[in-house]
Amino acid sequence: MGSGVQEQRASLTQGEVQPLASCSQSEVSYEGLKRTRSVLNSLFSGAVAGAVAKTAVAPLDRTKIIFQVSSARFSAKEAYRLIYRTYLKDGFFSLWRGNSATMVRVIPYAAIQFCAHEQYKRLLGGYYGFQGTVLPPIPRLLAGSMAGITASMMTYPLDMVRARMAVTPKEMYSNILHVFMRISREEGLKTLYRGFTPTMLGVVPYAGLSFFTYETLKKLHAEHSGRPQPYSYERLAFGACAGLIGQSASYPLDVVRRRMQTAGVTGHTYGTILGTMKEIVSEEGVIRGLYKGLSMNWVKGPIAVGISFTTFDLTQILLRKLHQMGYIA
Repeated sequence: MGSGVQEQRASLTQGEVQPLASCSQSEVSYEGLKRTRSVLNSLFSGAVAGAVAKTAVAPLDRTKIIFQVSSARFSAKEAYRLIYRTYLKDGFFSLWRGNSATMVRVIPYAAIQFCAHEQYKRLLGGYYGFQGTVLPPIPRLLAGSMAGITASMMTYPLDMVRARMAVTPKEMYSNILHVFMRISREEGLKTLYRGFTPTMLGVVPYAGLSFFTYETLKKLHAEHSGRPQPYSYERLAFGACAGLIGQSASYPLDVVRRRMQTAGVTGHTYGTILGTMKEIVSEEGVIRGLYKGLSMNWVKGPIAVGISFTTFDLTQILLRKLHQMGYIA
């Protein structure tokens, strides 16, 4: 009889353990699926955000790059004349020249940047004990900087190609592949990474301050308004402030990067960051050289960053609603 009771207890114990193991496995599987869906949503939302934002400001972006890599003085009047002359000479769509290269770069760049930012927020939140809530200031700044570095490292040659296409006539480079082939053949593969160091140095304050400002403004808004989510126009305003601060902080390094990227077609031989800065300052001065085109960036940058952040957030919200309604598996 005793042995029978023991067998019964053993069988009950075995019967109880099995559902617990199954439950644990299903929880792990669910968490894995949830995390995978979050990553895919971030990648898709980031790609859409980058494409929409960059296409919206492409003519201004192209004009800014042309002034950045030349010694001509910048002014709003001269920028308007350049846009108008380009329109008369090559047609309306020539204002978007190089935008195809921009899309090839910006779609993976924005997808990686936004996705990396979400993942860094999760990792840093777990490390600092702020999982599911807004990070403290320093980790918030760190998450944005690390996201920018990750995206820039993985897509830099595409940025180089885009800059070359923006400042050259269409007869010189027929398409993106032609740019890669011609640079590799005539200037060497190392040229595809020219300007990489100032890019890495510039992306730390740019991405860090952009994400930091946007996240901080959303946090302050939630605390003062009592609404967990801002309206679309409020998101645009927060993103515009983020773009204004981020791009102003990193602008001189952006000018240096563009000069180094386009040295092969402008006749200059920029070698180092400090050397490039000294040459720009000696020829054009600090403000007119290192900050050339900044006023246009104060128009273009906030618009682009505002559209980018807003599009990302709204796409994320849309994807979650579609999932809840059963339209997405």
